[in-house]
Amino acid sequence: MSNSSQNPKKKLNGQQVALRVLLYLFIFVVVIVTLYPYFVMFTSAAKSRAEIYSINGTLLPKQWLLSNFVDIWKKAPIARYMLNSVVVAGGSTAIAILCGIPAAYALSRMKFKGQKVFLGIVIVSQMFAPVVLLEGIYRVMMNFNLSDSVVGLIFINAAFNQAFAVWLLRGTFLSISSEMEQAAKIDGCNKLQSMIKVLLPMAAPGIVTSLIFVFINAWNEYTVALTLVSTDLNKPITVGINIFNGYNMIEWQYLFAASIFATIPVVILFMCIEKHLVGGLTSGGVKG
Repeated sequence: MSNSSQNPKKKLNGQQVALRVLLYLFIFVVVIVTLYPYFVMFTSAAKSRAEIYSINGTLLPKQWLLSNFVDIWKKAPIARYMLNSVVVAGGSTAIAILCGIPAAYALSRMKFKGQKVFLGIVIVSQMFAPVVLLEGIYRVMMNFNLSDSVVGLIFINAAFNQAFAVWLLRGTFLSISSEMEQAAKIDGCNKLQSMIKVLLPMAAPGIVTSLIFVFINAWNEYTVALTLVSTDLNKPITVGINIFNGYNMIEWQYLFAASIFATIPVVILFMCIEKHLVGGLTSGGVKG
């Protein structure tokens, strides 16, 4: 009797082990496929130009030229490009979050006529890519004398990421019970104090999620920056690395090396706050 009762258990454990092995294999394949382009980018950055253009080239460089990672700082103002990207991404993220929090709070806690229509407009606005509105953006920036400036890029990136921040933060606020704010009011807090002291700390995962998505979108933006910015020292890193695209030949080794440096800030930011990402995405998906 005991043997027959133990057999199903052993069979179930075997199935669990098999499923776990398959899951690990799947994760391993996904990781390899995801990281392979970065591996190729790194190995190519360590090659010489002759080896990159060689017909009989190999995946790994025959001679590792790690000096390429140092040479790019001498051949181009990479530090200035990186600084411009940090300013643009950081500034646009700050504006989008600071404007998105009160807007999302109002949409989640207040009822007014045309609210559903307004929310629909917010969603529809995300369907327009910057390239579609490029001519209008260029004229507006020209009228405000911001066409060739870092400040202009900050406002544009903040505007294009504002709708996403509002929508995600609204879902986060909806997931928080209004009874928490009512309890704060009983303790003597007004609406602003209850939002700052109670609501915002509880909405931290959603705020962090909005922050990282807006920052990454602003950091990776290319088309608008390429069109508006002509002064070399005002270019972000996504546009600035085009300096290695010559008329006759592309210096791939320097282009890949600069691209690696361009990905480092986003990776560091993601690693620092990734623990809040899942909670923010799930709370931002609440219907209301």
